[in-house]
This record gives sequence, structure tokens and C-alpha cells, in this order.
Amino acid sequence: MPDSVIIGLERGVVRLVPYDPGWVLLFEEEKARLSRALGEWALDIQHVGSTAIPGGVAKPIIDISIAVQSFEAGFACVKPMEELGYVYGGENGIPRRHYFVKCNPATTHHIHMFEIKSKNWHDNLLFRDIMRSHPEAVQAYTGLKLQLLEQFPTNREAYTEGKAEFIRGIIETASGSK
Repeated sequence: MPDSVIIGLERGVVRLVPYDPGWVLLFEEEKARLSRALGEWALDIQHVGSTAIPGGVAKPIIDISIAVQSFEAGFACVKPMEELGYVYGGENGIPRRHYFVKCNPATTHHIHMFEIKSKNWHDNLLFRDIMRSHPEAVQAYTGLKLQLLEQFPTNREAYTEGKAEFIRGIIETASGSK
């Protein structure tokens, strides 16, 4: 891991840092470990979340989405993920998602494992791709996140809920359903 890259966040705390291109390398290194550990169970592994979107700010946690054939197939990944240091969190509020957290002791990685044909898999990639190609949306999202940080510096759940409408709006607009 490059020394200058900020990674890791204490539980419950909201802290934002400017985008760091070093996050891409951290993702690629973790993707290689995940690919070796999961083998054919992982159909695709993608860098998602704000650490995958240049030009904004992010909590210094690498978000990764992994596609599996079915929700049931994801259970076969739990043991290999735990061997990599991840803690399995079940669905953690999103039906048919397998959620994993890597702490070291601060949280450094979140894994969101979805069925490859699911709306959640599609929406994670769509949001990232739209944000990457629309700098004005990144600036609006950055402004919202900074406002939420000021309101909820120690309440990560409220911070996350505060972003939901913006994210939903981007996805709905991109999908043509608004």
C-alpha cells in the first residue's frame, strides 16, 4: 500500500478526504487477492463508491462490488472472504446482498456482493459511470456530502441516508425512469 494514500476510517465516524488516484492501485491489489480467493464464484469485481470517482471527496474506504451468479452462490464466498480478513455482515439492510467489511483496525474496505443480473449490481455501476462522466454532478455530490458531514460528523447512518435521494435521482435520470 502506498504510504501517502489515506485509507481507513474509525467505526461510526464520518471523515471525507479529497479523491486520491492511489485508491485505484489499492483497488487493483485487492481485486487480485479477491480473484485468487474466489475463483470462478466471482463473475466480475468492480471498484465502486466515491473512491472510484475522480474529482470529489470520499470516506477513505474502498468500496468493491462483486457479481455472483445467484444470491445462494454468494454463501460459498463467505469462508474465502473471511480468510482474507473480511467480516461477513449478512445482507446488512439490502435484500439479497452479501456484505463484508475489512478492518485493520479501522475500516478499509466494504464489499457489496450482488447477483450479476440484479438491479443493485446494475445501479452501483451505473451511478459510478455517470458520476465519472459528469464533473458537474461530482461537484453537486461533493457539496451535499460536505453539508451532511457538517450535520452528522459522528452518525454515519444519517450521513448515508442523506445521500440516498441524490443517488436515486442520478440513477433514475440515467435509466430514463424519471
